[in-house]
Amino acid sequence: MYVTPASFDSFGERLTREAAEGLARNWTTLLLNGLVLIVAGVLIFSIDWSVRSLATFIGALFIFEGLYAMLISGIDNRSANLITGLLSIAAGIVIIVWPDVSLIVLGIFLGSWLIVVGTLTIAGAFAARKVLPEWWLLLLLGLAEVPLGVLALADPGATLAAIVTVGGIWAVAIGATRIVLAFQIRNLPKEVDKALSTPTSGDPAGRQPATAG
Repeated sequence: MYVTPASFDSFGERLTREAAEGLARNWTTLLLNGLVLIVAGVLIFSIDWSVRSLATFIGALFIFEGLYAMLISGIDNRSANLITGLLSIAAGIVIIVWPDVSLIVLGIFLGSWLIVVGTLTIAGAFAARKVLPEWWLLLLLGLAEVPLGVLALADPGATLAAIVTVGGIWAVAIGATRIVLAFQIRNLPKEVDKALSTPTSGDPAGRQPATAG
């Protein structure tokens, strides 16, 4: 799930019913994204790739992730998701059409993209902690993406096996985490209703205030 601090700017400490419903509407898209990424990760590990074919596949993943980012709505502000999505789509197209793409080019694109998206996700996770109970799942997403990006950039022209390892681990790990997050946000409206029905600390017995007359 793509989130940025701007997605949560206008909300206070408590998650409202309306905001919870806005997040919950994303759960099926998030679930589908996670399933596709896991399948992609398995394919990355199981196929004997050439540099050209792997570049095409990863470029297609960039485009898929870009479309996903544009479809996911934040609570408040979608502009950051739209920009991220367009950049991801553009990067995917460049990788696919690049003549004689090399491991160095592929590693640089993959590593840079993971670091940028991971950083945005980490920042968004801390912004979401005021309104999203499972904000730490977003934090885990970012913390997984940034190190993988650094690994890809550390020696971008190392070997095809290294790129396969980074890409495969990213797809499987992020896909699994997004599946878990999808089921978490699906239940957000119910959790908010439950929280609103809980007695306040000032009235632990849950008594209703007496009315005059």
